[in-house]
This record gives sequence, structure tokens and C-alpha cells, in this order.
Amino acid sequence: MVLRRSILTLSRRAVFTPVPRRTFTTSFIRRDAPNPDKDIKKDPKEGHSRLDPIPGQTEDMIPFDHVETEKDLLPPGAAPGTIPTDLEQATGLERFEILGKMQGIDVFDMKPLDASRVGTLNDPIVVKSFGDEQYCGCTGCPADSHGVKWLTTSRDRPIERCPECGSVYKMEYVGPPDDPHGHHDDGHHNYEEPKTFADYVRPEYRY
Repeated sequence: MVLRRSILTLSRRAVFTPVPRRTFTTSFIRRDAPNPDKDIKKDPKEGHSRLDPIPGQTEDMIPFDHVETEKDLLPPGAAPGTIPTDLEQATGLERFEILGKMQGIDVFDMKPLDASRVGTLNDPIVVKSFGDEQYCGCTGCPADSHGVKWLTTSRDRPIERCPECGSVYKMEYVGPPDDPHGHHDDGHHNYEEPKTFADYVRPEYRY
């Protein structure tokens, strides 16, 4: 009995060395500095080289008039320990818009529609659109004469008339040309719209 207690006591006091754990490994490679052989690309227009965005360096960003590909819209990011600004973190279309505003260019033409006159079928108010549909809000002539009436114009039916004041709006498509090899991208809804009384009498009665 005494021998058994002594063995238990020694086993409790013994120090066991744990098996060393496997160190963490990863296949990702951190790039602290640009690789001159891979990251530099020549600008055919200016003849100078451009590096990939480096965090905290906004002076070397690609200007608006030099944007050619989606890669040119990558942000540099903020310097370590700082909070990024919109200019440092915006990507894609948002970055394209910011770069345009820095040079005084309204990329998406956000100015209000012409409210100095009432559009007619012969002389409608033109609404430009990059997509297949465009929503426009009419507030009458002069502006704010009535509440906003939202109208839907499309490439199928580009003309719409405001039900409140009768002003006519027409969508002008200014987007990219249709891809002849594309599918379900022909600029049409690809479904039959509900018929109205005008479809059975005269189509022009729709407006």
C-alpha cells in the first residue's frame, strides 16, 4: 500500500514535456513591395510605367482619363493603422465616378431633367440611359408643381407620359452595342406586357 502511494505521488510531481505542435504553414505569399518584373506595366499613351496600388500612396493613382481596364480601378488602400477614405478604398464604378468628379466630369449625368417646358410627343424630354430600362421622376413644369410621379421607360417602350401634367419623356439608349452572340441580352424584356385598352383601339392612345 505504501509503495503504491509513493508511486502515485511521484507520478503527480513528474513534469511531462508535451509533444511539440506542428507549426502553422500556409501557401499564401505576402507581397510587401511590388515586383518590378511583374507589377510594372507600360502605358502606351504616356510612355511611363505604372505600379499596382500600394497602401497609403494616393499620388501615384491612375487618373480618370487613363482608365482602360477593370484593374485600373483597384484602390491603393489605406496606410497601416489609418482609416481608409473613399478615394483609398472605393472600387469599380464607384471609383470611376470619384475619379471623374476629381476632374469635374459627371460620369453618370446626375443633373436634373429639363423642367423648363412640358415635353410633347413631337418634342419629348430626352432621358439618356446606359441600361435597358430607366426610371425618371416628373415634378411638373415648373419644377415641384406636383408630387413626384415615377415613370418607367425602356428600349421596348421608350416613350412615357406623366399622368399628372402630361409631360412626355423619351429614353435614349447610350449604352454598349448589343452582342450578336449574347443570349437574353437583346435589350428587350423577353416577356409580353399586359394589354391595355389602347392595344385594342389605337396604340397612340397609350400616351
